[in-house]
Amino acid sequence: MKTRMMKTAFALSVALAAGSGSLNVLAAQAHAMPALSQLAQDRAIGKPEVVATFSGAMPTGVTVTETGRIFVNFPRWGDDVPFTVAEVKGNRLVPYPDVGINTADNSAPRTHLLSVQSVVADGQGRIWILDTAAPGFSKPVAGGAKLVAVNLKTNQVEKTLVFPAEVIRPATYVNDMRFDFRIGKAGVAYVTDSSLSGTGAIIVIDLDTGKALRRLEGDRTTSPEAGFSPVVEGETLLQRHADGTTAPFSVASDGIAISPDGKTLYYSPLSGRHLYSVSTALLRDPAIKEAQLSASVKDLGEKGASDGLESDAKGTVYAGDYERNAIRKLPAGGEWTTIAHGPEILWPDTLSVGPDGYLYFTTNQLNRQPGFHGGKDLRQKPYALLRIKINAAPAPTH
Repeated sequence: MKTRMMKTAFALSVALAAGSGSLNVLAAQAHAMPALSQLAQDRAIGKPEVVATFSGAMPTGVTVTETGRIFVNFPRWGDDVPFTVAEVKGNRLVPYPDVGINTADNSAPRTHLLSVQSVVADGQGRIWILDTAAPGFSKPVAGGAKLVAVNLKTNQVEKTLVFPAEVIRPATYVNDMRFDFRIGKAGVAYVTDSSLSGTGAIIVIDLDTGKALRRLEGDRTTSPEAGFSPVVEGETLLQRHADGTTAPFSVASDGIAISPDGKTLYYSPLSGRHLYSVSTALLRDPAIKEAQLSASVKDLGEKGASDGLESDAKGTVYAGDYERNAIRKLPAGGEWTTIAHGPEILWPDTLSVGPDGYLYFTTNQLNRQPGFHGGKDLRQKPYALLRIKINAAPAPTH
């Protein structure tokens, strides 16, 4: 019995000694904890290159012409915007096509650019400018919402198409556009209405006659997704007013892209994560009733919350993902993959495929604007124009 007790006591002392040693090891480890920077980090994907930076107003749109010229635009949302469209020359901005047309003049809305949201090169020697005529998201100035085509050889305005009054609502905010010159005498443009407080839609305008149709107005697919609550930089994105009240981030149809054959239009609401597609032939046909058109729309599933969309000559669709600081792509018949991701991709806005096999995109920190932070401007200049190699050509328009 005594021997057994002695063995038990010995075993206990060994166990305590071992435990003490383990505690000492743990204590030593605690004193040698690594710094946060030494822990595993969110991995970057892709290698975006800096093309240009902007230290003035925040940009939205970008386009790259068939000869490699680069244009950007700056909507009049509250920043000091001396010119709303510019050509990027190195890291210098040159008002385009000139200073005069960039001078806002509500008394001459047809001949002056009031607030430009998008610029698109058409592959045929022109750049098209989309003027919302709604500075500060105001009601559009009568006769000011328009498409302006500038000849890239002469740098002169070649055509101005004012949207007919019947397709412009009091809360309309024309946002982005795509072209197909295989249709009709002069081609057709598809334009998203991303109204903040009204009803979204897709506007189809004949570039010869200027006649326009307003399609999918108020449709589920052109409206903010029900229950959508985006999280950007770890924070739920809400309109946060100076008085402490809040409102949802609720913006209608925004991004738009077109297939290489011109037969399919892709689009999505800014407040949503789904990608939709519709037949362009049905969109253009006034005999197709809205219910029939709506029933024909395809829900292509979740792509992430994106601002801009783009497509290339292979039929691949590209989208920004402002919740994940990323650029993603959907190959024809494939699945979504991320081609660029990193902390510098702060709100990817517009996308443009250049002739050099790069995808260009602006990053403008839209979520850091004062309206989302009780009046505090959290944006950090400069804003940037980035690009990433995709080894693909722009989708043809003719």
